[in-house]
Amino acid sequence: MELLNMAYEYRNFFLTGMQYTLLLAVIGVFCGFVLGIAVALLRMSRLWPLRFIATAWVEFLRGTPMLVQLFLIHYGLPEFGLEFSPIQSGAITLTINSSAYLAEIFRAGIQGVDRGQVEASRSLGMKQGMTMRYIVLPQALKSVLPAIGNEFITIIKESSIVSMIGVADLLFQARTITTITYEGLTPLVVIALMYFVLTFILSKLLGRLERRLNTDDRG
Repeated sequence: MELLNMAYEYRNFFLTGMQYTLLLAVIGVFCGFVLGIAVALLRMSRLWPLRFIATAWVEFLRGTPMLVQLFLIHYGLPEFGLEFSPIQSGAITLTINSSAYLAEIFRAGIQGVDRGQVEASRSLGMKQGMTMRYIVLPQALKSVLPAIGNEFITIIKESSIVSMIGVADLLFQARTITTITYEGLTPLVVIALMYFVLTFILSKLLGRLERRLNTDDRG
């Protein structure tokens, strides 16, 4: 009963936190999607300097904690004249971190496309760029769509780190309510349930989408 009372009484706090959480997750995955494709293509480039840069990007971002990346962007870059607001720093961190994981997902999807189709398109006179755009990428994206959805769910959960720099997401709001009510556990339980509901709904939607895509392929 206390849980419901707090959720209702401080609903504006929780709803505001959910809006920031979803906003950052959407920005992180959408921008990470675009950047991830670019990094994946660079990793498959014939030019070794481009491959090296893309590989270093992926390995560094996957090999360091996201919280450290957040602090480097928000507290480190101002020393070089680049200063961002908390929400901008959070969005940038989620974007670049997501791009590293999505780049590997895209690379696997591209490499999974039948080479025979690529050779057939080249024999028809299509250039490499056209082949990638019209033949390879559409099939690769369709095959990795469930993995992209899973990355979205992961970013929703990991976005809680932005509370460390003052973004009013769910975790930040829970801590704010704690300072008001001196109740430490209940606000955390409320946001835990909110995170669970968000990720559960998304996972079910992704499962339905994946089944539909498999049905279309069989058809």
